[in-house]
Amino acid sequence: QVQLVESGGGLVQAGGSLRLSCAASGTISSIQAMGWYRQAPGKQRESVAAITSGGSTNYAESVKGRFTISRDNAKNTVYLQMNSLKPEDTAVFYCKFIGVRTFEKFRWVTQDYWGQGTQVTVSS
Repeated sequence: QVQLVESGGGLVQAGGSLRLSCAASGTISSIQAMGWYRQAPGKQRESVAAITSGGSTNYAESVKGRFTISRDNAKNTVYLQMNSLKPEDTAVFYCKFIGVRTFEKFRWVTQDYWGQGTQVTVSS
């Protein structure tokens, strides 16, 4: 069974930086993509950044130029470097591994996994 564990959230002043990490446990054959999502109080969960197995990245318009997604394949870990943080960035951030390929009970399975979420609070 694959589990994602997030870390790196916290309280930071506007203009500051945080680096989020999300590491997967378990034996994984391959991953199609990794992504970060956030959900602010009273708002819908939104995609923030994603990176594919080929290394292509995508960012929400609101974070372009400020956030950078990266990965360490050897550690099955994805990171989100957040710079120039704004109060509007305050949210619970979730990581997601998409198309995770594992071998379970004599067959290959592919499914998605979510992290538990980590709170990011940006004060003004």
